[in-house]
Order: sequence, then structure tokens, then C-alpha cells
Amino acid sequence: MSDTPRPEGADHPSGFTHLNESGAARMVDVSAKTVSARTATATGRVLLTPETVAALRGGEVPKGDALAVARIAGIQGAKRTPDLVPLCHPIAVHGVDVELTVADDGVDISATVRTADRTGVEMEALTCVMTAALGLVDMVKALDPEAEVTRVRVEEKTGGKKGHWRRGE
Repeated sequence: MSDTPRPEGADHPSGFTHLNESGAARMVDVSAKTVSARTATATGRVLLTPETVAALRGGEVPKGDALAVARIAGIQGAKRTPDLVPLCHPIAVHGVDVELTVADDGVDISATVRTADRTGVEMEALTCVMTAALGLVDMVKALDPEAEVTRVRVEEKTGGKKGHWRRGE
């Protein structure tokens, strides 16, 4: 056994917080953490053909308002994240903003999720972007079977013990 101190909440000798003493996956206990306001912003893209972009811009997607469906799918995804990501804590999602911007080569998606809780909302923001992207792909797949979801990532987070973080800083 090493004399090196383990990270807070780590029971496994490796120091990984999501492993118990025997190495099995576990959900970290966050009950002792302080409740604080937290936000996370994630982004992603759905690459589309010029014809599909034109259909989106012209309101001519056969299934209907693809951007509205994608926005609602994203909000639902943020709220259902703990059902989809095994070790993600169920938290109160207090706000979700989803922006979809039609570009010449596809749709840019940005999602900001807010809470006042004991753990962050990065997974909720990522799930929001992914489910918005999947909702959009589902709406346009007859027009564009090669639609591609790409560059999904966290851009910024605030709150919690580590405070503010922004990609590239």
C-alpha cells in the first residue's frame, strides 16, 4: 500500500474515484459537497449536404420543422442524462438553452445547461447536444442518409470546487 494520499472519495488504490476497494464501478457519493450554481456549455455539428441545408432554410423538410424537433430532443436528453450515462448523478436541471444555427455545410448546435446542485452538468450539456443532433438526423435522414454528427465537446463550465473552465485557456 502506498503512502501517497488518495483523491477525496477514492477507495481504490489507483486513486480512481469511480472504483470501490475491489475495483468495481461505483457512483461517487457527493452528499458532502456544497450546493452551488453550475453551468456547462457544449457544442457539436451535424454535417449535411447542400440540398439538405437548402431544405432546412426553406422549411421544406418532409417530416416537418426539423430544428424545433431537434431543440426539444436536446432538452429532453439533458433531463434524461442519468438514465443514459450509468454513473451520472441525477440532478435538478434548472435550465436548458439549445441553439441550432444552419450553416452552409450543416447545423451548429450549442447547449447550455444550468443547475444549483452538488455536481456539474457537463454530461447533461453533452447529452443535450447529442440528442439534438440525433433528433435532427432523424428528421432529415430521408434527404441525407450520410448526415454526420461531429465535434461534440464541452466548451465551458462554471461552479463547483474547480470554478470556471473554458476550452483553450
